[in-house]
Amino acid sequence: MKTIKKTFPVTGMTCASCARTVENVLKGQKGIKSAAVNYANAQALLDYDPAEANLPHIQQVIEGIGYGIIADEHVTAEDIETINKKAYRRLVISTTLSLLFSAPLVVIAMAGMHLPYANYIMWALATPVIVLFGGRFFVGAWKQLSHFSANMDTLVALSTGIAYIFSVYNTLYPQYFTSRGLEAPVYFEASAVVISFILLGKLLEDKARTNTSSAIKKLMGLQPKSMFRVNAAGEEEIVMLHEVQAGDIIVVKPGDRVAVDGVVVNGHSYVDESMISGEPLAVEKREGAKVFAGTINQKGSFQFRAEKVGADTLLAQIIKKVQEAQGSKATIQQLADKIAGIFVPVIILISAITYGLWVAYGGEDGVAHGLLSVITVLIIACPCALGLATPTAIITGVGKGAENGILVKDAESLETLHKVTDIIFDKTGTLTEGTPEVIDIAWAADVNKDTLSSVIYSMELLSEHPLATAVTSFFKELGMARAEINSFSSITGSGITAINNGTIYFIGSRKLLDSMNIPVPTTLIDQAAQWSERSNIVIWIANPFGALAAIAISDKIKLSSYTAVQHLQIMGIKTHMLTGDSERTAYTIAADAGITSYKAELSPNDKSEFIKSLQSGGHIVAMVGDGINDSQALAQADASIAMGKGTDIAMDVAKITLMSSDLRQIPKAIQLSAATVATIKQNLFWAFFYNVIAIPIAAGALYPVNGFMLNPMIAGAAMAMSSVSVVTNSLRLKWKHLD
Repeated sequence: MKTIKKTFPVTGMTCASCARTVENVLKGQKGIKSAAVNYANAQALLDYDPAEANLPHIQQVIEGIGYGIIADEHVTAEDIETINKKAYRRLVISTTLSLLFSAPLVVIAMAGMHLPYANYIMWALATPVIVLFGGRFFVGAWKQLSHFSANMDTLVALSTGIAYIFSVYNTLYPQYFTSRGLEAPVYFEASAVVISFILLGKLLEDKARTNTSSAIKKLMGLQPKSMFRVNAAGEEEIVMLHEVQAGDIIVVKPGDRVAVDGVVVNGHSYVDESMISGEPLAVEKREGAKVFAGTINQKGSFQFRAEKVGADTLLAQIIKKVQEAQGSKATIQQLADKIAGIFVPVIILISAITYGLWVAYGGEDGVAHGLLSVITVLIIACPCALGLATPTAIITGVGKGAENGILVKDAESLETLHKVTDIIFDKTGTLTEGTPEVIDIAWAADVNKDTLSSVIYSMELLSEHPLATAVTSFFKELGMARAEINSFSSITGSGITAINNGTIYFIGSRKLLDSMNIPVPTTLIDQAAQWSERSNIVIWIANPFGALAAIAISDKIKLSSYTAVQHLQIMGIKTHMLTGDSERTAYTIAADAGITSYKAELSPNDKSEFIKSLQSGGHIVAMVGDGINDSQALAQADASIAMGKGTDIAMDVAKITLMSSDLRQIPKAIQLSAATVATIKQNLFWAFFYNVIAIPIAAGALYPVNGFMLNPMIAGAAMAMSSVSVVTNSLRLKWKHLD
């Protein structure tokens, strides 16, 4: 039985460790061939045998370990979006209220400790933060404990939970410490503030995660919800997308999007297929031509027979491929969770050993000193510095990128970009300007250029051909006046014709002139041959007596393309160009850009497969593109870069966007990536170095030597200073110079 590869939403995950737990459980289920759970987009990519896998049972198993997987085929994307929005709103409310309750707590702890009932007031303020707003961390810690694991939730729950319980005890029974000549400390503000700031970080993280689904939603939005269908009586009726069946005759009017894949049976038009091919020119459609869902019809109208509907359309396949590629990703946050998985048990063990040693060898104050030491260790080992190490560097790096016109979507892209070995460029709109324009005109001898220019301009204004826009834009910039045009008509597949002042004019291909035996001057033939060698499109203008002019139209290469490619090659990165255009055009543009590795006439899936082939060879691949047709390749690549002037979908799928569309920004982005990752590693080092030095002191290692015991309040300040050092180190990125 053939397996099915499909993505399913997963709920209840709070970190990458949760994703690993769900993934491991899924892999152990009958019928599941492979599973990849992505915390970043909260999805599970399953490759399963539908004859063996019992999806309802799998749902029950996942729910049994404290998570959820939505495997109901009747649940729509809108339903999932509603669930995510509700969860996000709950997090916004929790974060806001937590901050509001924590603010007066800090004020009282700093300046109002001697107020009457100060401890009880702080207790009242801290309780909702711990129990209600921060409850998710304790639930997450319990889930990890039930699987004999630990993560950032465990650190947060332990440090804040013990500090809170310890503070409650000292508020109710301060005499345990005061009777021994010690002050009974409370740490309500520390527990609440830690919860508040980590909730704020979760809020920002969830916001970024929800944005990653916008590309899929926009791709889905390319398919119209309703359309015109010809019924049995031969009349047009409006039907919804889900009602369309293979074999139905669909009517497409000017400006409509094609709803499903099919074959034209009647009519004639030009269809914008840039979402598939990436090429700017609309494609002529007549009887027998294939049309695809999501493409845009232009001025004409036609009817087509539906062949592929629902999940079988090319657009649906592109959406599926993007989802699969995104679902196979991991995030840089896994590094912190892996570290925490080792760090937390070590801290717990140190705390337990500390307490045991104090009780055994601390004399009559051993229990009191032991409790203080345990609390001090847990506070000073609070995950603030560890938790800030990655996000502060990322935030600063992202800000630095924005200053240079490089918009970075997430941490993973900054982590990966400096490692790339190969960069793949799309052609149209990436290496080239993406807009066809007139680059030259050759005139026959004894032609009145002004008069003929006016005729050409006026005829092309009436034309539906995609190249007409390039011609009319050219003459409009010259301030050309319109000529009187009579008897305008289109010559199917070849060009247009019209009469001006009694003279018949033709505009079209060389094939049109040859079919009418119109002579062409040698000078124009030679010039057109030179243009064609450079992969330019040639349009001919003639009357019945001979060719009058030839116009060269081209999509010019960007000025920055060659410089950027050379810079990348100097950096040791191999460059490639992939395009849906012809071999001849691909060769010309690749040569102009200094790229030796190129492939032409590729579909979106071909581009994605080429990237996969490089990745299977151990290469780390970056993709640079601007069109809907690039979205699948962008999602498949290890790092993805979109042009700021490209489509919204390309920018949503890509993790990095160049706002100026200047390819010279790519080397800068790579430098920024290297600097940011170096900063993250430095931050993690200092966070651990601080713990290596501070934890033994907090445990009382100096007490036998000089009687020094670290006050928990000092421990709190030291913990804060460790966070400050991490933030300060991250801010150094602001002054990093990018070449």
